[in-house]
Formats: sequence, C-alpha cells, structure tokens
Amino acid sequence: MKANCWYGKRHVQVVDVPDPIILNQRDAIVKITSTAICGSDLHLYNGFVPTMEQGDIMGHEFMGEVVEVGREVKKLRVGDRVVVAFPISCGNCFFCKGEMYSLCENSNPNAWMAEQFFGHSPAGIFGYSHLTGGFAGGQAEYVRVPFADVGTVKIENGLSDEQVLFLSDIFPTGYMAAENCNISPGDTVAIWGCGPVGQFAIRSALMLGAERVVAIDRVPERLKMARDGGAHTIDYEETDVYDMLMQFTGGRGPDSCIDAVGLEAHAPTPLYYYDRLKQAMMLESDRPIALREAIMACRNGGTVSIPGVYGGLIDKMPMGAVMNKALTLKTGQTHTQRYLKPLLKRIKDGDIDPSFVVTHRLKLADAPQGFATFNDKQDGCIKIVMTP
Repeated sequence: MKANCWYGKRHVQVVDVPDPIILNQRDAIVKITSTAICGSDLHLYNGFVPTMEQGDIMGHEFMGEVVEVGREVKKLRVGDRVVVAFPISCGNCFFCKGEMYSLCENSNPNAWMAEQFFGHSPAGIFGYSHLTGGFAGGQAEYVRVPFADVGTVKIENGLSDEQVLFLSDIFPTGYMAAENCNISPGDTVAIWGCGPVGQFAIRSALMLGAERVVAIDRVPERLKMARDGGAHTIDYEETDVYDMLMQFTGGRGPDSCIDAVGLEAHAPTPLYYYDRLKQAMMLESDRPIALREAIMACRNGGTVSIPGVYGGLIDKMPMGAVMNKALTLKTGQTHTQRYLKPLLKRIKDGDIDPSFVVTHRLKLADAPQGFATFNDKQDGCIKIVMTP
C-alpha cells in the first residue's frame, strides 16, 4: 500500500509499505477514505518530537471502512464506516474505566521510554513517534486499529467524511479544552491560536455558554474564520494582547484562557528570540510564548486550559503568577473516546458542521506538498484533508 512516511526534519515521502495485518484478535483493519494533516504533525515534521525513525507512517486523524476484524472484536463488522480516535486505549484499565482514555496503561509498548521523559507514560498514539508506541499512522491506504471496539465510532450514511472526520482529534480536543474551563454564563474566554484546534475551541466555548470569546493570532484568514465563528479577535502583531484583554474585561482579565498553540509559538518580542536561541543550543525544547501570556492575562482564580502540545522542557515560566493568582491549570492529551458519541450527536443535531475548517483537499500522493503548504501557512491553508 501507499503511505506518507517521515524521513527526517521537513522530509516526508509517499512510498510503498507492507499492508497491515491483524496482530491481536481485538484489532481491526480499516481502509482509509479520508485522513488529515494535524497541526501537531508539524511538530514531527519540524523535528521537535524525539524518537521518530525513518520510514515511520504519519497521521492520527483518519476514518474509513472496516475490511477485517479479529475474533474478539464484538461491535464492528466488515463494511462498517468508522472514525478512529487518535489515542489507543484498552477500555479496561484504571484510566480507561475513568474515561481518561489518553492515559491508558496498556496501549503503549514503549511505556518505559515515555516514563523517562514524563515520569509516567500516556497512551499509545497513532503515527506519533516511538515515545507513544511507534504505531503506524493513518496517512495511508490501510491502517491497523488496536482495541477496535474501544477506539472507533460507527458513522451512519448521510453524513459526509468531512463532517465527521475531525471527531478523530481536533473537534474533541477543542471541546475538551473549552470543557476544562468550567464555563459559566457571562464568562469571557481568551484563546491563543486560531489554527484548527483553536477554531473548534472557539465554537465549543460558545456552545458551552461563554458570553464572549476573544481569539488571538496573526494570520488574516485564521482571524477571519475565528470571527465567522463568533469570536472577537486580536492580531498580536498589531497590538499588545495583555492590554487589549484588560480593555475587554474592565481590567479583571479573562475568566479562562486556552493555549491552543503549544511548543512552536511565535511573537514579535525579545523573549521569542531568546526561546529560539535556547532551542538551537538544545537548552530548551519548547517555545511557551502563548502559555506565558495566557498565565499573565488570566484573571485571579481563573483557569488556564492547555490543549497545545508540549513535549519537553520550557524556560522562564511565570510560576509566581500561577501560585499568587490561584490559577488552575488543566491539560492533557484528549480523552477522545469520551467525546465520540456526544459530539457526533451535536453534528447530527445541527449544532455544528465541522467541515467549516477545511480549506484544502489533496490526494495522499500530494502529502509532501500539503505538509509544506500547511507548515509555511501558504495559500490560506488552515486544514488539509487527503484521500487515498
């Protein structure tokens, strides 16, 4: 089969690889009908996530048709149309039973490796380095789905791929980010980053009852999409974000702040160049510019929600502000399986059509071009969907 594989920093290539096979009787094989390039894939593309190996198959946002199932798969049949959650979860461990699926204790065969980085291991993740299991991803013609009964949701006819594909990651991720804010009527929520996750966080915060959402970015088409979704916007290259947020909130600060940027943040400030220098010298792995701003801007007693991916060490964190302002930090890889059915219902009920975020449609063979376009923010690119 064809698959998009990682071969080094900013080097991906579509090549022939062996077809996946059933390895465990709880597996299913899915023929991909749609897959996407996620913003967090760019962290792999740009070389910020360790333990990638040449030839690793990329991609953790995908859906398709079940073509084979193991003997112990009970809920799926050949021919079922499914969306696959990006974390791989057993459904039976302490964390899965608590619906904290991205912390599954049984799905990462390289847990020992993650423990050295993080103290404890998260779940395995499709196409996201050997630190999270080395699983083949879904930017391919076929994929093996472990624990298939747990990690999939069946899709009825009548809903297009683009309406439901993002249940695999970015819709639940944006929704969980907003849910973590414990939004009350009248709240103001500030969101750093108007990429795909930020766009879903905007709409989710409003669905959950926020009175006002303020979205922060510098890319015109992303800011426009945010306004189309109901947000007020700030271009951080044209104005001081903190000052504007204080004006919006009468000096109190947003009730909650969401960092939907993560480890590759940008800013026109000296601290940005400090972070870039430390990264180049291998003294820091992540650029937490948006996170620092969110902590400083959030009101006393507020919540900072962090769906943006961080992979290692950061510097110059304002922990004094976290402590003295009595802030709550909430973060984590998304417990996607928890949200599959509730968010599918919201789509069916017409509360949201997730296809709004798609700006580019490509064939899988064009994946290298798609990565370059997305990474360089060219041609108004916000979200790319690929078909084999």
